[in-house]
Amino acid sequence: MISVLTDIKARGTEGILITATDNLNGFTDTIKNVFTESKTQICVVHQIRNACRYVVWKNKKAFTRDMKNFYNAPNQQAAKQAL
Repeated sequence: MISVLTDIKARGTEGILITATDNLNGFTDTIKNVFTESKTQICVVHQIRNACRYVVWKNKKAFTRDMKNFYNAPNQQAAKQAL
């Protein structure tokens, strides 16, 4: 992965402002090593899928429905209250 990012930089890309990743091990660190000013956002779909791994099958539907209350919240305060 680092070779791809360094190639992108060598071709003239000066920086990446925001990256969205699935939180693959080491990917965020690799991006930071090449593009130091980059901010990383973990994809909400992947966050939900990762969280669902720890939920019993019969509760997954209710769990994902409840999660929508805070990840669709209009601001941080509303998200905290929904959580």
